[in-house]
Amino acid sequence: MTKEIGVGKAHSKIILIGEHSVVYGYPALALPLNNIEVTCQVLPADKVWRLYAEDTLSMAVFACLEHLGIEEAKIRCQVKSMVPEKRGMGSSAAVSIAAIRAVFDYYDQELDAQTLEILANRAEMIAHMNPSGLDAKTCLSDVAIKFIRNFGFSEIDLDLSAYLLIADTGIHGHTREAIQQVERLGQKALPLLQELGNLTKIVERAISIKDLITLGQAMTRAHQKLAQLGVSCPKADSLVEQALENGALGAKMSGGGLGGCVIALVREKAEAESLALLLREKGAINTWIESL
Repeated sequence: MTKEIGVGKAHSKIILIGEHSVVYGYPALALPLNNIEVTCQVLPADKVWRLYAEDTLSMAVFACLEHLGIEEAKIRCQVKSMVPEKRGMGSSAAVSIAAIRAVFDYYDQELDAQTLEILANRAEMIAHMNPSGLDAKTCLSDVAIKFIRNFGFSEIDLDLSAYLLIADTGIHGHTREAIQQVERLGQKALPLLQELGNLTKIVERAISIKDLITLGQAMTRAHQKLAQLGVSCPKADSLVEQALENGALGAKMSGGGLGGCVIALVREKAEAESLALLLREKGAINTWIESL
């Protein structure tokens, strides 16, 4: 049995801290961006759905059809996304999750949380070869997530009475190239990675005691370490500097780097709104404000 239309939604995510050091066994903290959404609609079609290599949406739908035992499905998908691609905001994971929910809704099938996560991770393997699962986990969560490689995930409660401003550099991130850049540094990278790991622990502690000053300072120091690793870019550095000069408690690049987004911690929403306007004037192509 099918519906006339199946609908699925998902939200995006952002890395608060822990980029690159997470590869070396240190923790990373990621935040769901509940107001930045992807919507997928599944509709009837004249042609049979086909799997296309290296296409996350195609793989997500194919994985669903395989799971449900449906062959020769005559369906098509329409995706509306607020999430820019290749900016470290979990675009492919959010599209996968929205598509999976839409397919199950179209065929009027129950979808439990475990099945959803398994299918989302299967689709993500096409996009990212060997994903940690952090994108999918955070895009499925309503609370912040802590991830440690080989140890897994845990939830973190945020209640900071503050705001996170996200600014898009307009430059595609290049995670694989950034990871290779860190690898090329060899032994020189290790103390910087250790400091990033320590800063993540400081941030986690600051969140638990609602210490915005320490949280902001740790974010800024993390950006400095990431820049020393060579994984930032001039536009991200410039936007971080502008944010810090105009009232942000802390600011840093977010994600794999060599592009992507920067994030800034701000106390008041009005401050975040004025800073967002300023950063757009200084070259950010889009901004979002999330309550913490």
